[in-house]
Amino acid sequence: MTEENISRRNALKAAGAAGVAGMAGVAGCSDLFSSPDVTIASTSSGSSSYETGQALNYAASEHDADVDISIQTSEGWTANLYAYEAGDFNTISVDNNSLSQALNEEGDFEDDPVEEFPMQGFIFTSLEMFFVKREGADFNTVEELREGDYDIYPIEPGFGTRLMTEEVLQAAGIYDFDEEEGIENNNEINNADTTDIAEIIEEQEIDAIVLYGQNGVSLASWCDEVVTQNDLELVETDEDFAQTIDDLDGASLLEDSDPVERYGIEEGIDEGMEVAQWSLDGQWAFGSDVDPEHAYEIAEICKDHYETMRESDDSVLEYGDDPEIFTNAILEDHPVHPGVVDFLKDEGLWNDDWEEGEIDE
Repeated sequence: MTEENISRRNALKAAGAAGVAGMAGVAGCSDLFSSPDVTIASTSSGSSSYETGQALNYAASEHDADVDISIQTSEGWTANLYAYEAGDFNTISVDNNSLSQALNEEGDFEDDPVEEFPMQGFIFTSLEMFFVKREGADFNTVEELREGDYDIYPIEPGFGTRLMTEEVLQAAGIYDFDEEEGIENNNEINNADTTDIAEIIEEQEIDAIVLYGQNGVSLASWCDEVVTQNDLELVETDEDFAQTIDDLDGASLLEDSDPVERYGIEEGIDEGMEVAQWSLDGQWAFGSDVDPEHAYEIAEICKDHYETMRESDDSVLEYGDDPEIFTNAILEDHPVHPGVVDFLKDEGLWNDDWEEGEIDE
């Protein structure tokens, strides 16, 4: 893919193909003709969506859940919204920034709007993103990146993390993308798949890379592969970069270096060095044809069996220890699935300012 954002046609084509391929060998979907109760579009293999979805499926299997779940790969969070509209999935993983932009027909969704939306469910991940560079690249700061003439990997096109990163980097003056004029400050943007990027960096074809960790626990699998195969250093940020993040609606500013140190990226950190990061929440969103009992049980599995989920993915949120986590990603201007509403009410977590959605009769 050479465009900065995946088109509707490509998103639907790719999501459909990935969905069929992803069904084989996945727990809860033993053959192509079975009909799971809930089919969740994750993103690519090794992503936080995929790993957490597989952990959910593992816990459901280990504890003989009544709900039948299928986890399928897709082309990313932003692409999932188009794939849901096309009827490819009845449940999707999606980030709040992509969802908000789609609801408001902003950004990439202004010219190609989504008309059919799933209802909100609950948070499954909070991603912390930060800039690193390959060892030997001839820059150290975002100020130098603004000057241009570098190769940047801002995550794979179609990912919600990519959409968020584009907003941050464009607002920070690190690159300007226009479909007709292209890159204006000579920085080149690499659009490789996450499965290929570790090797591309190793070949010194990339200077700066955006990586992300999950819930302060571990890097996404593809990011971990990048770190394992390459010598990387943190990129120093400045006040303007931090202010840019803080001014964006879809991003949350993280200014201290603790998150990146937790992920094992310590090279290049000097005392007093500013390392501004940005976080993004992802949630499972359920369609109107998902039985409320099934959505309720999925939330219940997370609360009662999150420790089992952590056997599969150690970054899974500690739902049972802090049930309020379930409400961390809820947007006030979009309905919540009735099954999740019932769960939140039973847990004493429902806020009457939120909107309850309706299911198909």
